[in-house]
Amino acid sequence: MYDLAIIGAGPAGYLAAERLGHEKKKILLVEEKFLGGTCLNEGCIPTKTLVNSAKLYVHAREGGKFGVHAEGVSFDWGAIQKWKNEVTEKLRGGIEAMMKKYGVEVASGRGEIIAAPAGGSGRIRVSPVNSGGISGGGPGPLEYEARAILVSPGSVPALPPIPGSRNNPLVLDSSALLQTGAVPQKLTVIGGGVIGVEFAGLFSALGAEVTVIEMMDEIVPFMDREHAPLLRRAMKGVEFRLGCRVEKIEGSAVHYTTKDGKKEEARADLVLLAAGRRPVLEGWGAENAGLDSGAKGTVVDDRMRTSVPGIWAAGDVTGRSLLAHSAYRMAEVAAAGISAYLDLADGKAAGGGGPPAIPNRMRYDAVPWAVYGVTEAAGVGITSQEAAEKGTAVLESNLPMRASGRFAAENTFSGQGAVKVIASAESRKILGVHAVGAYASEFIWGGAALIEQELRIEDVKQMIFPHPTVCELIRDAVWSL
Repeated sequence: MYDLAIIGAGPAGYLAAERLGHEKKKILLVEEKFLGGTCLNEGCIPTKTLVNSAKLYVHAREGGKFGVHAEGVSFDWGAIQKWKNEVTEKLRGGIEAMMKKYGVEVASGRGEIIAAPAGGSGRIRVSPVNSGGISGGGPGPLEYEARAILVSPGSVPALPPIPGSRNNPLVLDSSALLQTGAVPQKLTVIGGGVIGVEFAGLFSALGAEVTVIEMMDEIVPFMDREHAPLLRRAMKGVEFRLGCRVEKIEGSAVHYTTKDGKKEEARADLVLLAAGRRPVLEGWGAENAGLDSGAKGTVVDDRMRTSVPGIWAAGDVTGRSLLAHSAYRMAEVAAAGISAYLDLADGKAAGGGGPPAIPNRMRYDAVPWAVYGVTEAAGVGITSQEAAEKGTAVLESNLPMRASGRFAAENTFSGQGAVKVIASAESRKILGVHAVGAYASEFIWGGAALIEQELRIEDVKQMIFPHPTVCELIRDAVWSL
């Protein structure tokens, strides 16, 4: 009998296993492919590894602007892919070691809930899979009992029903494009969200002619409307066709209709279908457990509890925030609740009888996001357009990044970038922080902290930021409010 069975070993699954394994709970972690899930194996880490190589290539080519000259700069796509694979394998090995350290048993196969815990023990079935997998596991299918269950099967690429896209070897999703054997000379990207923009920037930096076709009037729809054009202009090698509806795909030719009703096409060597991701809602037994699970995701409360006692859900499967760092926090919230649930069932005081813990709950108003590329973008909290839509009176300050000494020292004066801070005109609390340009992904956590702690303009004005840094533009923007 296990204390907890976890279905899915992505960021939510393996972090929950670590947290509860540290508390000496008996954990079963089930994964049908690889430890680390999409993020480590097909998403966050592989793409950032490739992006870093592209950055090094671009910086080497453009070093002359800074007095550094390199002759005959080139890249080796095979070596780049090899480095990407080495990074992924090393990090995956780290997770395996962490699971062993905390006594977590890992089972290779497809996990499915057979029966909900119902106040006692639940059952899951683990069936073997034909491809991929991790070390360990045995013959199957096998059934296991657990006192509690955590569901974290992740997400998969969303594939809209575009005529000509299915069973077309020239139309790839993001996972398949990561494995491509060569950089295409021409690439068409359908979708101007985070995934589409990151891949467009990556292959453009390596010399491909890239066209992005987006149905909305702007890329990255949750980005601040003042910043999205800055990101587009920074991606000089990418042609953006906005407000366009894709009608069909013939081979690698994408036929679309512009906002003016004109019929046009984009021809390329490959087509990336980057229409976002959708939660995995089938195949893990939601119906067997009687879970409230709709098209948008498995329903949970702010403690990550599902509609069935004894079952929690975390990560992309909830449909709430399909980001790895959101999954990490969801896992921590779920783990705290599961620990208390198990301790109470054993007649123990939650928290081991120490001082009462602050209740863990999931908050979504301060979840940062980031777009990675040669030029980065990141944000947290409300945007200017959201404030206008809600009728919220705000104060705003948007400063160009070239006002930062660090940015000016490391970028040409034509470099694009800005930092915006949004505060409530009434309470003067910080409501949003947004950035385009160097290091945006690295310092946006600071904006999240300001919002989480409900700091006011006056509070931030008393803080000291290191100089020279790009992040001190947050302080400058607050002062200019």
